[in-house]
Amino acid sequence: MRIGVLGAGQLGRMLALAGYPLAKTFVFYDMSGSPSAGLGEVMIDRDNQYLADFISRVDRVTYEFEHLPVEVAEKIAAEKPVHPSPRALQVCQNREAEKTLFGDLGISTPEWKIADSAESLQAAAEALGCPVVAKTNTEGYDGKGQAVLRSPEEAEEAWTSINHPRLIVEKFVEFRREVSIIAVRSESGDLAFYPMAENTHHQGILRYSIAPAPGLEHHIQEDAERYIKALLNELNYVGVLTLELFETAEGLVANEMAPRVHNSGHWTIEGAMTSQFENHIRAVSGHPLGNVAARGVSCMINIIGEHGDIERILELPYAHVHLYNKGERPGRKLGHINILADSYEELVWRVKNCAQFLPGSPEFESSLTSKG
Repeated sequence: MRIGVLGAGQLGRMLALAGYPLAKTFVFYDMSGSPSAGLGEVMIDRDNQYLADFISRVDRVTYEFEHLPVEVAEKIAAEKPVHPSPRALQVCQNREAEKTLFGDLGISTPEWKIADSAESLQAAAEALGCPVVAKTNTEGYDGKGQAVLRSPEEAEEAWTSINHPRLIVEKFVEFRREVSIIAVRSESGDLAFYPMAENTHHQGILRYSIAPAPGLEHHIQEDAERYIKALLNELNYVGVLTLELFETAEGLVANEMAPRVHNSGHWTIEGAMTSQFENHIRAVSGHPLGNVAARGVSCMINIIGEHGDIERILELPYAHVHLYNKGERPGRKLGHINILADSYEELVWRVKNCAQFLPGSPEFESSLTSKG
């Protein structure tokens, strides 16, 4: 089976690496002009003049990046199976539509309003009560296209800095930690839920993910599974879906969803019986889903900006290095390292020992280290 992938970045690269042992071949369709997958067949097409050629070369199509034209996915879906569906793509590209869907399905979210001017942004901040987070309603990822307002008077400056015609304004959530759940749905409707991960961000970019999330109460995992199950079934979804959440004193509050394999699930490559990448390939290919149980405890460390001393890290017997074959640049995701352990105490020591070889990596902080 030949699988077409819309986008050609590191997520596509890891999908292909998981798909090759299942006898899949891959064609990447890149509309940005800067592919980095580094394997498979790559078609660069900024104006869609080769789209028909791409469609003719593949049996099924998926995507590794949600910021792509929905009309392209819909055109492909008219001729070949596209998983996840173009509707999932459309919802995820529009934060207002996403938050509305969450509300319709009974998924808790921060209070929010829409602003289309500096004046309406100020009014939204006053109505919700500061601090608030203003985000572009479309586009934006890894902390881009957003600003925190500590008072309504900051609206003019925030509106100018974000420079987008329509914003979603969310009341700031007092949360204990950020978590995520990754689930996968097959063509036949079978579901599998990975253990939740605890995520630590720095400057808007994910730096560490620990799974299973330490100290997680059973009902929290159940609530997350109920939320994501509702989304999967409502969207008639096939493949991996990620739901980012805040854990608060009152329970879970949904932040956003991603219709694809996700950075907070990279730990699954070595840390789960079946990785998120293999399960996505299984799902979109029509195969049964794989076992999602964790192998001990894991931490994923993102390599950002600089590679650091990879040779020293490779000497560590518990470190699994994944490099994306990308050049160094501030803020760029260059790879990740998966650390495995038999206990959380051992995991903390191993993560700190590894992180010392990554320049600029923020100090490892989690619910584990905050307990002393």
